[in-house]
Amino acid sequence: MNKRQFFVFISALALATSALAQSPTIASKATHLVIQVSDNDPAKWNLALSNAKNVQEDLGAQNVEIEIVAYGPGIGMLKLDSVANSRVIESAKVGIKFLACENTMHAQKLTKDDMNPESGFVKAGVVEIMKKQAAGWAYLRP
Repeated sequence: MNKRQFFVFISALALATSALAQSPTIASKATHLVIQVSDNDPAKWNLALSNAKNVQEDLGAQNVEIEIVAYGPGIGMLKLDSVANSRVIESAKVGIKFLACENTMHAQKLTKDDMNPESGFVKAGVVEIMKKQAAGWAYLRP
């Protein structure tokens, strides 16, 4: 093998190795998605819930961890009297996690008893999203 053939061989090997290292199928490992809900808009709440459901259907619910974080005006999604209440309950049954921002709850004088029983709680919704992104979670804001 001459120098030119050797260089071509090494280059092709490097490209193939790089491609293999960068292209595992997304469903071949657990994936994480954090979804932001910060609008007082039931249409966006339903879009977030539909996005989560579609991701689970596409990747397989066992292959993806989904967390929906509600804060600011979006906190209404997780209130007991929310128009999305039944969909939140259904979504929680299939493994989607819901987190309400306690800072927002305090500002709006809401208690945990005012919230959907499927809700978990974090001190600050924005900080929760920042932590998830820093840990490599995919981020979506419908």
